[in-house]
Amino acid sequence: MDNLGISIVTIVVMAINVIISFKGFDDRGFFEKYKFNVGSIKRGEQIRMLSSGFLHADITHLLFNMFTLYFFADAVIYKLGSFNFIVIYFTSLIFGNLLSLYFHKDENWYSAIGASGAVTGILYAAILLRPDMSLYMYFIPIPIPGYVFGIGYLLYSIYGMKNRIGNIGHDAHFGGAIGGYVVTLILMPSLFTTNLGYVGLLAIPIIILFVLYKTGKLK
Repeated sequence: MDNLGISIVTIVVMAINVIISFKGFDDRGFFEKYKFNVGSIKRGEQIRMLSSGFLHADITHLLFNMFTLYFFADAVIYKLGSFNFIVIYFTSLIFGNLLSLYFHKDENWYSAIGASGAVTGILYAAILLRPDMSLYMYFIPIPIPGYVFGIGYLLYSIYGMKNRIGNIGHDAHFGGAIGGYVVTLILMPSLFTTNLGYVGLLAIPIIILFVLYKTGKLK
């Protein structure tokens, strides 16, 4: 996608992620105290709903999330401003963890970490705001339309949730995307007029998830 330049608020968010993540790398007690854990959250440790979004498993995990944030954050800031970017980021983080908590509420052992929910929310907001953007991936020689990537990403997340593929919080990704989608439309309702077709297309994975859950086919 086009590089609009990196803003101060993006740098600050990335820096906070790096600082807290490296603290977690070096201090296992800190990591365990602030990671997402269903049992601990149910016992009242609500801070984990927020703090877990700034911890990462390793440097590769951290770099992947920060690299994604770098490419999409300023597209959101350019359209909605720094304050609204922060609103979307943290709302998506919380939405992601709430969905994880909901789907794993009976699994007290379940744990997760990472900014993926927040980053996916920003990614989805950026695609919604600029559906004409093109994404380039090193293993695919042609540009991918942003909205195609967004829909495909969430459909894969549904598949991952249903089949529990890998050690990946697919539900947090999905919850983050829902947060980014909903908050962006609240902040810029004119998208219903200017980009209605894309608004509808990007809603398809969310509707599929709802239907699968209601029909008991998600698990």
